[in-house]
Amino acid sequence: MFKSVFRASAPVTRSFTSRVGFSTSRIIANSISHKLNTTSHVYKYLQEGPQSVKYTAEHEWLATHADDSAFVGITRYASEALGDVTFVELPEVGDRVEVGDTIGSVESVKSASEIYSPVAGEVIAINIALESEPALINTDPIGEGWIAQIKLDDASAVEASEELMTEEEYDASLEEH
Repeated sequence: MFKSVFRASAPVTRSFTSRVGFSTSRIIANSISHKLNTTSHVYKYLQEGPQSVKYTAEHEWLATHADDSAFVGITRYASEALGDVTFVELPEVGDRVEVGDTIGSVESVKSASEIYSPVAGEVIAINIALESEPALINTDPIGEGWIAQIKLDDASAVEASEELMTEEEYDASLEEH
């Protein structure tokens, strides 16, 4: 997600990876939860909740379900780093995506960042609520602020992926930086 184009003219602190341009000091000051919002559509989908929730180094989350589909969005950390979101570009239903493909972008008053697909498959739904309410990314990024739902080409690839992290691994990656 954070191959950003920052609009600020002040120097930017590099603290995550070479692609990230914001300070991690907010981690210490905030009690960031990366748990899925249990009242959201993403959680209630199919009335049984997700089979697993994974995270990427680019600060996206992925909630997989029993029907071999997965919801994709950005983490709370990413939404806080972006600031007030003003626009969300969504993929098209029917788009085929591979791991690492750009599936949209998020623009805020501070920056613009691309969103990358953590899985291969077909986009089967998009969160059209974000077109009129892009601030859902700020208020509920890991729930009602989901970006797209993707029908997975290979559901077993999610668990086998070395690139996708558990919540504990994602939290540890934030603390390291």
